Amino acid sequence: MAYSVSHNSFSTISLSVGFLVVASSLAPVLSSPLMSDSGNRQMKNHTFKPAKDIQKLRRINAYLKKINKPAVKTIQSPDGDIIDCVLSHLQPAFDHPELRGQKTSDPPARPKRHNSTDANPENLQLWTGSGESCPQGTVPIRRTTEKDVLRASSVRRYGRTRRRHVRRDSTGSGHEHAVVFLNGDQYYGAKASLNVWAPHVTNEYEFSLSQIWIISGSFGNDLNTIEAGWQVSPELYGDNYPRFFSYWTTDAYRATGCYNLLCSGFVQTTNKIAIGAAISPLSSYNGRQFDIDIMVWKDPKHGHWWLEFGSGLLVGYWPAFLFSHLRSHANMIQFGGEIVNTRSSGFHTSTQMGSGHFAEEGFGKAAYFRNLQTVDWDNNLLPLTNLHLLADHSDCYDIRQGRNNVWGNYFYYGGPGRNVRCP
Repeated sequence: MAYSVSHNSFSTISLSVGFLVVASSLAPVLSSPLMSDSGNRQMKNHTFKPAKDIQKLRRINAYLKKINKPAVKTIQSPDGDIIDCVLSHLQPAFDHPELRGQKTSDPPARPKRHNSTDANPENLQLWTGSGESCPQGTVPIRRTTEKDVLRASSVRRYGRTRRRHVRRDSTGSGHEHAVVFLNGDQYYGAKASLNVWAPHVTNEYEFSLSQIWIISGSFGNDLNTIEAGWQVSPELYGDNYPRFFSYWTTDAYRATGCYNLLCSGFVQTTNKIAIGAAISPLSSYNGRQFDIDIMVWKDPKHGHWWLEFGSGLLVGYWPAFLFSHLRSHANMIQFGGEIVNTRSSGFHTSTQMGSGHFAEEGFGKAAYFRNLQTVDWDNNLLPLTNLHLLADHSDCYDIRQGRNNVWGNYFYYGGPGRNVRCP
């Protein structure tokens, strides 16, 4: 749910809320410069032979034809996105052999002690600002373009994160975290409210995100994760807007899973939210704060993992058959921020996490998560116990936790990246 949050009382005022076929010609473009994320033409440092260019374009167009489904309605977003309203049974998930010809699952039982008001999610994303919406029986999908795929290292890797270490000794992987986590038990879901910012990201090969991780398995090649939150990723989206996103993997980011709806897996059920679309409004430094509620939990009846956004808006679910370890339960829950540090200029990146300010600055200045909860075996939402805090490089990005009667368990986190203490 999106909120305007008051500093003095820590109270929350509810707002109105909730939360791909561009087939270009195959005419050989032998030496044309590729578009950079900013839209300016830049020559890449490498050139392709004509045959390789043509082959790559053919692969891209084959992928676009597969992932962009026929739309019954198309909506132009102010940020340049095209949102296609696709019949629910034609969405990418139903390309999966185990889902082909199936119907979507029945809605799950919400966790007990969960307050659901079915609030209106309109105007939480830029594409809904004009009042346009997708009809019932369809799902809104951000259209993937040729430019999107060209920014990826390969067609095969588009929509997938570069392999990364989830283990919290991530020094050297390029991924840096400021997180709260808990382990040592069986977990069936998690929920939190997190405020949304537009952190600066230094280059197209880096990102900044804030999310919930649902984790199971060892930290080898069998790692299962479900992830949801907001992210700024110039490589994936071509801009610096913060976007609502999801991710899943069953093999530690090697070959399975993807962002959003960029492969067959996640089944979307709502016609009100486009996963991967830009969020609006945003928090501002020393100004109004806007946060979103995100909950992921395991349906006790069918075993699917559901994603809820706002107060009662079911976005969709990850079918249980996608997973190995998560088919049963999670053994770790994690909340917080992550950035990629490529050290492209030979020193630490200036990519920001959260608001770009350290946790010590507090409300209205630093990013936060509040009302952290987990779901137990009996589908109860419970406050957290035995929390662990970790910041990989606290001089670059840090974290501080607290607790009160209104925000429950909460923490501030983030930072500017490169500074005098973070060279």
